Parts: sequence; C-alpha cells; structure tokens
Amino acid sequence: MARTAASLPAFEQSSARPGGLAADVLVLATRTLGEGEDRRAVLSAPGLAAKTVRELEAIAAAVGHSGGAGSVQRVPSPAGVKAGSIVLTGLGALEAEELADGAAGVREPVRRAAGAALLSLKGVDSVAAVAPAESPAVAEAWATGALLGAYRYTAYRSEAAGGEPAARLTVVAASSAAVSRAEVLARATAGTRDLVNQPPRDLYPESFAAAVAARAGELRKAKVRVEVLDETQLRDKGYGGLTGVGQGSPRGPRLVKLSYTPRKPVRHLALVGKGITFDSGGLSLKPPAGMEEMKSDMAGAAAAAQTLFAIAELGLPLRVTAWLALAENMPSGTAQRPSDVITIYGGKTVEVTNTDAEGRLVLADALVAAQEEKPDLVVDIATLTGAQIVALGNRTSGVMGTESARNTVVLASEASGEAIWPMPIPEELIRSFDSLTADLKNSGGRAGGMLAAGAFLQEFVEDGVEWAHIDIAGPSYNSEAAHGYTGKGGTGVPVRTLVEAAALLAES
Repeated sequence: MARTAASLPAFEQSSARPGGLAADVLVLATRTLGEGEDRRAVLSAPGLAAKTVRELEAIAAAVGHSGGAGSVQRVPSPAGVKAGSIVLTGLGALEAEELADGAAGVREPVRRAAGAALLSLKGVDSVAAVAPAESPAVAEAWATGALLGAYRYTAYRSEAAGGEPAARLTVVAASSAAVSRAEVLARATAGTRDLVNQPPRDLYPESFAAAVAARAGELRKAKVRVEVLDETQLRDKGYGGLTGVGQGSPRGPRLVKLSYTPRKPVRHLALVGKGITFDSGGLSLKPPAGMEEMKSDMAGAAAAAQTLFAIAELGLPLRVTAWLALAENMPSGTAQRPSDVITIYGGKTVEVTNTDAEGRLVLADALVAAQEEKPDLVVDIATLTGAQIVALGNRTSGVMGTESARNTVVLASEASGEAIWPMPIPEELIRSFDSLTADLKNSGGRAGGMLAAGAFLQEFVEDGVEWAHIDIAGPSYNSEAAHGYTGKGGTGVPVRTLVEAAALLAES
C-alpha cells in the first residue's frame, strides 16, 4: 500500500512587519550592486527598519555574502529582528526597478533565490520568507519558489533525519491573491513530484487511477469528474497500444479521463499524458542501470492530472480534459513481442519492432481519443526519448507540433520559468517508421530520435488540429545536485507551463 506524508509545510501569507515575526528563520533576499558602490550586497526586504537593514548589510559584507545568484548564507539575527536567525539568499544583478516592476525576466531568479534558501534549511520548524518587492508578480514567484524549495519526500523514510520540510512557512507579501495562486501552482507541482517519487511497487496503473480519482472527488464542487477504463474495457474498445504495452504485467493498464467543465468555457484544452508506471523495456529489456529511474516514466500523466486540478482550483474559464495513458511495461510470457502488430484506437496498425519504444504506443491511443471531442488545443506530455537528453540536456524540455501550439507552449514557459525549447519535425523522419507488414513500425533510426518520435505521434493527429508534444525525459527527474527550488527526484515539470498555456488559451 502506498504511503503518504506531508511533502510541503503548512502555509500562510502575512503582511506583518518582518522584524516582528516569531519564526525560527527569517529569509531575506539580497542583490549585487553595480560597480563603484561601496557595499557588496543590499537587502531587498520591504518593511525592515533602516537600522536593521544597515546592520544586516554589514553582516553580509563581513561574512562575504555577495548577493550573487545561488548564494545562501545563514547569519545570527541582529537587534530588532524577532526570528532566531536569518538566511540571506542572492538574487544576482537585478535592479531595484526591475524588482518593483515584476518584469518576466526577474521572476525566475526570484523563484530560485527563495527556493535555494528553503532547500538549505533542515530541522527547522517555522520559516518566514519576505518577498523582495511589492509587485504581485514578484510575490507569486517568491512564494512559488519558497514552497517548492521546502518540498521533501519522506513518505518511505523510517527516520526523517532532519530532511523533513519546515512545519510552517509564512510568506510576507502585499498581494494575497498572488500568493494564493502561487500556493495552487506549488501544490500541483508537489503533487506531481509525489507521484513521480512513489515506488513502482505501490504506484501501478490501478493505484495511479485510484489516486487521481480520489483527488478528483475532492474537487467535485470545482466541477472535476473522472472516468476510468480497465484492461477489459480497453481491449473491447480497441485500445491496442495500451493493451499491447500492458499485457506483460499482471497489473493491467488503465485509461483515465479527467474533466473540468466550468459554466461558460471559452475554449477546450486536451492534455494527454504518458503514464508508464515502470518501464523495464519489456522483452527489449533495458540494461539494469537504465531501469533505476524508470519509476519516473509516468511523469507526463502525473503532470497532466495535476495541471487539470490546478486549473480547476484557479477557476480558469476553459474546459480541460486530461487523458492519462497508464501501463506497466514488463517482460513475461504474455508480453508483446518484437514483430507483433497491434491496432491503435482508431484503426491504424503498428508493427512493434522494439518493445522499449512503448510510450508512443499508449500516447497514440490517448491522442486519438482526445481528438474525438474536437478540442481547440491538444498538448501531450511524455518522458519519451533518451534523445531529448542528448539534444537538450537534463533541464530543458523539447516541444514540437503545429507552429501556433508550439509557440503557445514556449511563451507559457517563459512566464513559468520552466525551460522549454522549440524543435522541428522534419518531414523525412517519418520514413524511418516504414513497415512491410503494418501502417507503421514503432521504432526508427537513431538520427534525430526526439524529432522522429514527434513525427510518429504526428501520424495520429488529424490535419488542422492544433497540437504540441512536450518531451520531458530529462527535466522530469533530477538525479543530479539540488539547484534553486529543485531537489533530487521528481521535479513537477511542466505543470506551471501548462497552467500558463491554459491561461493564454483562455485569453485568445
């Protein structure tokens, strides 16, 4: 049975003066100053007394805290500050005017500074973090970063060993609406992280479906509904991709449809998520080292579900459906074989030449189903190819698709701070999927692997449909050192971008 534990602290917004807050730790932002100025760093902390600011600037200079991006320093509290200690966290070379305006370019440095401060804290009960400017955009970025930096996944730890999150986090900011939006975004991102971090022994298609159904039940008043198709229904209805991929496991596949329908929706967004709860490669078995992080192969489905929940909580005026294609890809006597031919939902046939190219098969089923409702925009999200990591690294996702849809995702990513880069789908790459026995085969050549996978999916998208495909293979799971507001494990990418894309669609 899955275990649960609070992965985020209790949270509140305050407009109290920072010096009077009774917290264990007070987090303050610093920034570097321009050439010729006589202090190495300056506080960006509205509401602090001038004398306290001068003392803290002197302390920062004495301990060598430059205010540079990523720099974090914990120091004793001076007189006039009730908190037990202070964490100074660097914004880098941001102008005070930029912070005051809350321009898009300052928000990600603000998120990272807040996150780095909270990531640095262990064994702390209460934290108060002071937004570095009164701009609502900066307040939202600061609160988002602080909450995500406070995230810890401790559900399976017998002893937390000081790694648990702070019990309470207070964000000091003028705009309660901005901080409330930040809380929704951060909790949806953390919910995605929780699912990705859960061991595959406990998270499998049926339990995944049950978890999102339970959350949907909590949001019934927000007009969220859920439907689940099990393995028998999938087989009877012709979902050959999910059926074929899932037949090697005794824990059968599921297709989950989540729906959010406000009273007067202006647009319809469909999200399609790859949900391979564990990917062994099937009979085309991965090497052992290649399986170590394959519990994260369901990150696209987790992001799709949590995005819908966030949109519903925010009350955005558009209809959203999320299709979660859930299966466990395992080797066994019942597993699909190389050379099998399967029929995707809708009728196209695919020769399976590599059972480790399974994500595109379950996505094809769900993509076809999603388009039956004629949405205005379809976005699929998948940990689809190792080639994405080769091309763009571990922190930048690739997005392909129709020009308008791709541009919407990129524009949304600029607002969210999640790095997503536009990529083409060269028309010649589809030839690598030519099959002698079926309409397509599921595995092509090595060249342009990320783009080729996009070309395969494009075969299941009708002409005229606005569609974007986001490959999050690297960015969905951080196996390297913690950075900014991102610790090790699931990252929650690209929930914040998808919520921003939904807002853009609603405004268009």
